[in-house]
Amino acid sequence: IQGMQPGGQLTITTEVENWPGDTQVQGPDLMVRMEAHAKAMGARIFVDTVVRLDLKARPFVAELDSGARVWTDPVEWFWGWHKWLRMLGETILISYVGTLTGAVFAFALNFFAAQNTSPGPWVRFVVRRLLEFARTVPGIVFALIFVIAFGLGPMAGVLAIAIHTTGALGKLFAEIVENADMKPVEGIRSTGASWLSCMRFAILPQVSAGYASYALLRFEINIRASAILGFVGAGGIGYELRNAIAWGPGRYTEAAGVFLLLFLTIVAVDQLSDMVRDRLIRGNAA
Repeated sequence: IQGMQPGGQLTITTEVENWPGDTQVQGPDLMVRMEAHAKAMGARIFVDTVVRLDLKARPFVAELDSGARVWTDPVEWFWGWHKWLRMLGETILISYVGTLTGAVFAFALNFFAAQNTSPGPWVRFVVRRLLEFARTVPGIVFALIFVIAFGLGPMAGVLAIAIHTTGALGKLFAEIVENADMKPVEGIRSTGASWLSCMRFAILPQVSAGYASYALLRFEINIRASAILGFVGAGGIGYELRNAIAWGPGRYTEAAGVFLLLFLTIVAVDQLSDMVRDRLIRGNAA
């Protein structure tokens, strides 16, 4: 589109296969020429909309289809809530499975990464570097890689969140272990118990509440992260939000509804996880 200035001439340049004549078409004649060409090619075209181009400068205002302002009818925001709830459930499941998988791997690796429980310095060095790599690379980068490898869908989101969660929780779990009391370990070791038995009966009872607390915190973070991963096709409600934002005018109500629904979900999960963490901490202190 050339010459889009107030008071200027509008010229639309288009490329159509087997278009008769030149491709420089004036705005008023564009629909007529396209209809004639379509009929000549054996197709039918029904033109029931008149396109009006207003080139006068005016302030931008977000409006509903009825012409009212977006904020005047919040009920209109949730016209697709059935579909959004289903996609929101997928987002929560992506976060849950990714967090659970990452927590399992972090639990298995953190004893090797902690200074006071690692079997050797080389083992600790290698495990710490792996955890650093997993948490340093952004989750959206992992999601893009897995989308290319496995295609669009929640699998890419689960794997991306699981890897990033392994790195983040592995470091936090290792710091908890490093602050644990080592006297029980010395007592169990004096009986001839193995390294695995020392971790099971001396360290794990001291750190289990902290593990659960950090895992719940990570679950909250991953719900937000999984919504963002949907922007690259990794499943969940983020994909619908990206479509609403990409379309721009006419989809403001949809974008606002998805944002509000996601916000309410995060607040609910945050309050629930706070209650569970408080009970775990108080129970462990008692």
